[in-house]
Amino acid sequence: MPSELTVIVLAAGGGTRMKSKTMKVLHPVAGRSMIGHVLTAVRAMEPQRVVAVVGTQREQVGPHIQELLPDVVLAVQETQDGTGHAVRVAIEAAGTTHGTVVVVTGDTPLLRGETLAEFAADHEQSGRAVSILSGVVPNPFGYGRIVRDADGNVEGIVEEKDASDEQRAIQEINSGILAFDGAFLADAVHKITNDNAKGEYYLTDTVHLAREAGQTVGAHPIDDVMQTSGANDRAQLAELGREMNSRIVTQWMKDGVTVMDPATTWIEADVVLAPDVTILPGTQLLGTTVVGEDAVIGPDTTLKDCEIGVGARVVRTHGELAVIGDGANVGPFAYVRPNTQLGEGGKIGAFVETKNAQIGRGSKVPHLSYVGDAEIGEASNIGAGTIFANYDGEKKHRTKVGSRTKTGANNTFVAPVEIGDDAGTGGGTTVRRDVPSGALAVSAGPQRNLEDWKARKAGLSSKQTEDGPESR
Repeated sequence: MPSELTVIVLAAGGGTRMKSKTMKVLHPVAGRSMIGHVLTAVRAMEPQRVVAVVGTQREQVGPHIQELLPDVVLAVQETQDGTGHAVRVAIEAAGTTHGTVVVVTGDTPLLRGETLAEFAADHEQSGRAVSILSGVVPNPFGYGRIVRDADGNVEGIVEEKDASDEQRAIQEINSGILAFDGAFLADAVHKITNDNAKGEYYLTDTVHLAREAGQTVGAHPIDDVMQTSGANDRAQLAELGREMNSRIVTQWMKDGVTVMDPATTWIEADVVLAPDVTILPGTQLLGTTVVGEDAVIGPDTTLKDCEIGVGARVVRTHGELAVIGDGANVGPFAYVRPNTQLGEGGKIGAFVETKNAQIGRGSKVPHLSYVGDAEIGEASNIGAGTIFANYDGEKKHRTKVGSRTKTGANNTFVAPVEIGDDAGTGGGTTVRRDVPSGALAVSAGPQRNLEDWKARKAGLSSKQTEDGPESR
């Protein structure tokens, strides 16, 4: 790597084709903003300084960049007059340009740190004034073309609007990522003019300046040109998202994860999966979700910022900010809300919703229940159709259920209430007071059997048919 490295990140453009109140570089791809991916690649280079150029909607972009990279230097481009002008603003903000300067754009989320590191190292070793990260593409429309002489040396970069028909046929493109000798760049940015079709200061004009000064210019082609692809509208953003997801899913499969249907599986960039995890169709793993070895996720499951234990099974479930223990089972059709903790071997079953609930080792909530603001001990069973009534109209309250407790079906626990260890409740019970350990709570009245009910009902119906409807 260069002995002294400065990276300039260009993030001042408005991105009007996004038609969004959100700045272009802040749009997410695989769980990170586009510029978040770029900064991740930049950090991998371990530069001495990073300068980010902000402009349009800088009140959004600046704090986001500083959150991801606290030591960043922010440079403000008041008017968007081109990349050459943006780099001049960045150099003035940096205060020093010794060594190598690499310029990247903030909307290239597929860019990888090792690609930048190889590019910077190649530039440093070659002793060039300017190096261009380039690639050959079948359809170069919209890109600046790399113009070479008869010997293959780089003569310049011509932008699409300024190119001749012959130059438009060139398939080697400028990615927009360049490396410079710092001293040369500091001088060159003041010599760039805006004599072109768009009236902007192009950073690529430094190539001509270097050639005129007798300094060397070269291109560093890469095979994976998509790393340098940006997004100008929502359609291009979706394409980048699909490509990013395909790369992430493929890498996890190479690392020992079974993905039954890659086409319907989405895995974001910060997800961590252990070997021998199985992911079934229709699954989305988002945020910082972590899945342990031998766990099975899906089908039709979305987990965000969840921790899934070894050998757990989560099927047709929506979960967020939840911890599922080793060997536990969740679903189908469960809604696992934030601060749910399910212990080892526990169960959250069909049509169960949980929130702010700690469910102990081996405890089960099998069917049709709501468990909110609750603590359940170990080896307890909550009957079907149970409601933890945690809200009194003004405040939330907690319910505590002990260990080895068995509760009946269709119970309502009116918080705050505590049910002791080894206790039980009868079917249809509404628990309003604490239940001591080992006790059985019932609240329904004694059963009454109405003898001959069916016959009496049939007789009444026959009489109504003969006499006509009763007057009411």
